[in-house]
Amino acid sequence: MCNLYANTTSQAAMREIFEVMGQRDHLGNYRGQTGIWPKYEAPVVRISDDGERELVEMHWGFLTPQVSKKTGKPIKPAAWNNARDDKLRSSGLWKDSFLNRRCLIPGSAFREAKGRNPATDYWFAIKGSDARPPFAFAGLWRAGQPGIDDETGDWLTHTIVTTTANELVKPVHPTRMPVILDEQDYGTWLTGSAENAAYLLRPYPSGQMRIVREGIGITSDDASAGGD
Repeated sequence: MCNLYANTTSQAAMREIFEVMGQRDHLGNYRGQTGIWPKYEAPVVRISDDGERELVEMHWGFLTPQVSKKTGKPIKPAAWNNARDDKLRSSGLWKDSFLNRRCLIPGSAFREAKGRNPATDYWFAIKGSDARPPFAFAGLWRAGQPGIDDETGDWLTHTIVTTTANELVKPVHPTRMPVILDEQDYGTWLTGSAENAAYLLRPYPSGQMRIVREGIGITSDDASAGGD
């Protein structure tokens, strides 16, 4: 389960990498984020109503209503920040978005924690000539949160698709890891058929990844703080 990631890629680089025209960049002045938590906003690449790629900010995690078991009254909504690859075409929470609203979620690293009291944090990134080469998670998005009555009910939200852990991630999180897409597959994920998109849901090769930070309480991937 991924509940923390970073995106330190510059706005200009995101437009180039994800082939987004300047007028389709709706991020304002984006400064990069060394730690992105569920319910907070982050950049997402989606297909607009007129069929063009655009950069927008969305809150992380599809929201579903909850009620208190004691009082029966509404409480803070649950945020579903991960979608299992084997549930995308069967779960009512994910199915429509998988068929109609797939997106790219720009990232530069993601964190998994191991152990408890205290847990050790491990930040994973892909290999490349840069300290944190940019990449994209496979994502889903939706507009509006059914059953949520306050202002959060109007949120645009995204979720990260997860798959089986590879050999690098498995010692830290034995079962799951985010789906990282190859750059040549961005178009297929965004606009390809459900069958072709499903084919991309596989672990990223462990030999093309590395652990870039490790330690207790490392809850942001601030490369300037050291730890590589």
